[in-house]
Amino acid sequence: TVVTAVQNFLYTCQPFFNHLEHLTRSVSVPCLLDFSQQLCDKLEQMLLRCSSYNLLSLDEKEPQSVSQFCIGQSQLGHLRLTVFRYCVPTPYLSQVNTGLYKRMRWNVEKLHNDEEKEAETDYYFLCCEDFRPHREADDSCGHDDLKGIWSIGRWVQVDPDPNSDDINDWILCEVPLANYHRLLFLGEDEPSSCKATDSLMKLLLTLETD
Repeated sequence: TVVTAVQNFLYTCQPFFNHLEHLTRSVSVPCLLDFSQQLCDKLEQMLLRCSSYNLLSLDEKEPQSVSQFCIGQSQLGHLRLTVFRYCVPTPYLSQVNTGLYKRMRWNVEKLHNDEEKEAETDYYFLCCEDFRPHREADDSCGHDDLKGIWSIGRWVQVDPDPNSDDINDWILCEVPLANYHRLLFLGEDEPSSCKATDSLMKLLLTLETD
């Protein structure tokens, strides 16, 4: 199917994006940043075009959707960042209308010297807060007119309780619920993927030194 072909293509692209992201962050060459951003934009346009012809779904609630794609992995000290881009602004929580729409996600793993110790992972998002009350929670497309305040925040899980050791809590929970802890306001204009990642890295360095 087209969806399988696209998913395989995205999987094939990931090592290249990882290498490019690593180079971009380790070598101060402006043209690499521009190249990385152009590739991200072209890939997003391809997925949007496929969606416009009903060849695939961008709705993350659907099991075979292609709602997001990985655009690279890099390391910041003992932190490993994996960056994901949502094809369209997507509700922060699929079943609750929070007025927040996520555009990017960073999986931030805290690596340990002890290889036997499991890495801890935090999730950060680039979100736009839409202040118009008529938006529906399942409205995951058609956000070209989305206006609001852009920010970076952290996923703070509420249900299931992240401190619970009861496996049944996780099995019985169909969709996890979480709050959005705003950490950095970015203004009314959507930042590029590269600029948003730069902002998060600076934020993480600040949090590490506090």
